[in-house]
Amino acid sequence: MRKLSLILAIGLGVWLCSACQEAYTFRLDEQIGICGLNRAPAAVACGLDYLEANVASFLVPEQSDSAFAAQRAAADGLGFPIYSANGFFPKDLLVVGPDADPERALRYARTAIRRASEAGLKILVLGSSRSRSIPEGFSREEAEGQFLALLRGMAPTAEKYGVVVAIEPLQESETNFINTVTEGAAMARLAGSPNICVIADFYHMAREGEPADDIVAAADKLVHCHIAECRNRTAPGVDGDDFTPYFKALKQIRYDGRISLECRWDDVSAQLPVAVRVMKEQIQAVK
Repeated sequence: MRKLSLILAIGLGVWLCSACQEAYTFRLDEQIGICGLNRAPAAVACGLDYLEANVASFLVPEQSDSAFAAQRAAADGLGFPIYSANGFFPKDLLVVGPDADPERALRYARTAIRRASEAGLKILVLGSSRSRSIPEGFSREEAEGQFLALLRGMAPTAEKYGVVVAIEPLQESETNFINTVTEGAAMARLAGSPNICVIADFYHMAREGEPADDIVAAADKLVHCHIAECRNRTAPGVDGDDFTPYFKALKQIRYDGRISLECRWDDVSAQLPVAVRVMKEQIQAVK
């Protein structure tokens, strides 16, 4: 009887797993956005799903609440959802090194997170290459400690307001600290908060030679993606880059987040329709 019960339990588990797999639908082609509030008309015309703003210019964390209210009113006038924001810290606000200003950084971050919640944003992307670069001669271990303390300091506010702060790994030519998705995910795990996570930027991954499989290893912390072609950060379809390895990895981890076009545009109204078509064709190819 015990053997029969075990067999039935195993069979039920397999069936439930199969049902769960069948229930998942890879919907990335329905969750595409573009960086830049000024690109709202092109986004609407192409049927995109959201905009990604800039933290400093939209949430204005070091300006008054009335200044933010004006920015928010202007954004509301776009009539298009804003899901995320990038850019986080300004260049003059250093978060590692001997000149780091942790008090200002935390004050800035907490205000940004609160205002993001008020505006309905879900993700704040923490790239800020200059702010987090380790000065020559400064201890990497100490810099890591400073950055981790900052993440842990902002985590309670992020949890309170339901906003995720996602570390953006950047290529080595832009910063010498956190260059890969693997490194970003490791730092996010050390922060010990469900609201401190990581993003995968395909452009930076390609420039660093980071394999798409690193997305799979970071599945527990990956919440957002950016996309652009490798050579000149152009939009999909300009140089013909193949993004299917990244899309396959996202499908494998049952990714349900979004992906933002963060590209250099010569003529966004002409290039965006091509970029969206190419992305959707490549996503469909892995479904």
